[in-house]
Amino acid sequence: MADWPSGMTWGTRATLVQFSSAFCQPCRATRRTLDEISSMVEGVAHIEIDAEDHLDLVRELDIRRTPTVLVLDAQGRIVRRASGQPRRADVIAALGAAIA
Repeated sequence: MADWPSGMTWGTRATLVQFSSAFCQPCRATRRTLDEISSMVEGVAHIEIDAEDHLDLVRELDIRRTPTVLVLDAQGRIVRRASGQPRRADVIAALGAAIA
């Protein structure tokens, strides 16, 4: 299991973990999309991690670009991962797989 940063609030049903970097324009758009989706689905949390501040975790999870989004189920297992700005429909479909 990954060594996640302390103080993160996990979703009770699923968690959307976004790896971002400071000057990444697609990261900002991804943040808006994931915030919107997580607020619509009860028990889903969105966590954003600055990739540059957590290089050990980035290496452990083989994060190669930002944004990268991991969809975790209630037990913290990675159900889906995507690099680049995700489409809203793809995130919703991935959440369905995580919650099922």
